[in-house]
Amino acid sequence: MPEDGEEEAGGEERGSADAYRVDQQIGYFLRQANQRHVALFGERMEERLTTTQWAALTKLHELGPTSQNQLGRVTAMDVATIKGVVDRLIARGYVASAPDPTDGRRLVLSVSEVGQAAIRRNLSAAMDVSDATLSPLTSGERQMLIELLKKIC
Repeated sequence: MPEDGEEEAGGEERGSADAYRVDQQIGYFLRQANQRHVALFGERMEERLTTTQWAALTKLHELGPTSQNQLGRVTAMDVATIKGVVDRLIARGYVASAPDPTDGRRLVLSVSEVGQAAIRRNLSAAMDVSDATLSPLTSGERQMLIELLKKIC
């Protein structure tokens, strides 16, 4: 790695605008991979759920009754995002909310029967989406990609 003031291979300084190519940056590739995944998800999911709605719904199913705040934390969604996601899931009847019996200021979320049925109907499709997203990779590459992404997350 060059020291301050030294040039990168090719004669361009690291900080120069000429050295920066957006299509060679990690964010560019992550965005493309996400766009491909979201497109596959949209094509295959019957319920017309977004990836964030699916993540919240299935994680809530896994956790059992929990607060919106906790659900946001475990799904890596900020407060505003999880609120919008939960509001839409409640409006569609997939999630129910009730007062927390131990803290009247807090609501507890749970997956409704309608939500349980939606999960059952779409679980196979969701797994197919993951397989399709990773289809260009070998089994070893899939494992390596997931481990590397976990490292940077």
